[in-house]
Amino acid sequence: MAICGYHGWHDWYLSSNINNKNSLDNHLMKNLPIKGVPKNLRNTVFSFEYNNFEQLKKITDDHNIGVIKMEVKRNEDPTNDFLQKVRNLATEKKIILIFDECTSGFRQTFGGLHKHYKVDPDMAIFGKALGNGYAINAIIGKKSIMNHSLSSFISSTFWTERIGPTAALATLEVMEKIKSWEIITGIGKTIKKNWKNLSNSHKLKITIQGIEALPNFYFEPEKNLKYKTLITQEMLKKKILASNSIYCSVEHKEKILIRYFEVLNETFYKISKIEKGEKNIYEYLNSELCFSGIRNK
Repeated sequence: MAICGYHGWHDWYLSSNINNKNSLDNHLMKNLPIKGVPKNLRNTVFSFEYNNFEQLKKITDDHNIGVIKMEVKRNEDPTNDFLQKVRNLATEKKIILIFDECTSGFRQTFGGLHKHYKVDPDMAIFGKALGNGYAINAIIGKKSIMNHSLSSFISSTFWTERIGPTAALATLEVMEKIKSWEIITGIGKTIKKNWKNLSNSHKLKITIQGIEALPNFYFEPEKNLKYKTLITQEMLKKKILASNSIYCSVEHKEKILIRYFEVLNETFYKISKIEKGEKNIYEYLNSELCFSGIRNK
């Protein structure tokens, strides 16, 4: 299998780190440990970087790849017809192309983000927004592929659970009625614009990225966790749960955004004082720094 993006904690995914412990570092979290992962999974999963088509092609040339599983987009935009090239490669080599849309689904279209880019996978996986907070996953695909499940064994402790599917059906109905993906995309564009304006006014260097409805920003690597912690702390003081990323919701009305940016403006002012050397961040922080990746104790 060839993979790109973040796909959870399962053995098959983590096995990519058996040969090279840094193999998954560019796919969301660094230094993912492999304790407990069977070593006989070595050389069964190979990671490739987003927009690096030549790297993927080499993997498929050098190994017997049956599946390409990837996120349509996380932070980077596809360049040089990357997604279409992946689709063409999968078709040419008779590889099953799976798009993991658990995060991106229903954020920019009524369905998968792949609809926006007009590139169809053989299978797609949805979750999160689909249930509007309730636990649900949906796997869709071509009949010729999905029918193979009939000759396999699938079971579940929650086989008869109906809350998730019921929530998903109700969510889909509301989404279609109000065109929620258009609303949250518009909100995300506004947030990104305001982040840029606010950072410029305080002469702060930030990088803004992400799907419009899932925007995030970050500072220079050596400062990012410190400033992220400060932002979260100052937001919590004003009873706002936020840091440097936002999962846009139709309930993020103008009044909420105005209040959010008022607090962020105050916090950016404090950060600017630190950047100028007039203050030390530990004069503001009341807690330990947040962590990134996996806890080591």
